Amino acid sequence: MNKEQYIDFVESLFKTKGFDNSLDATMHAAIGVSSEAGELLDAIKKSWVYKKDLDYENIIEELGDIEFYLQALRSQLCIRRKEVIEANYNKLTKRYPSGQYSDEAAQARADKYDFEKGD
Repeated sequence: MNKEQYIDFVESLFKTKGFDNSLDATMHAAIGVSSEAGELLDAIKKSWVYKKDLDYENIIEELGDIEFYLQALRSQLCIRRKEVIEANYNKLTKRYPSGQYSDEAAQARADKYDFEKGD
């Protein structure tokens, strides 16, 4: 399945009918992301708290559910995944100009400073 087929597939499965307006469908997608993120966190918590092996099958399932709702949300808002990835890349290259993580750069958040200044 290619990227376009996946997008069409998600759009065909995502519930939009029966909502009063597009905001309802957008909220459905956003709440779905949050709910599935909670399920992912719970799967990882079980390993951390109860010292169980990570259930990779469940983690993959929850990541897939998150991706489904993310795609539904992007579709509702007419945002392409590529736009999101490029914007995130640009933000991170400003925040970490060396290409390496550092606590200092994480706290300084140079990308936010530029944004606030209008740069």
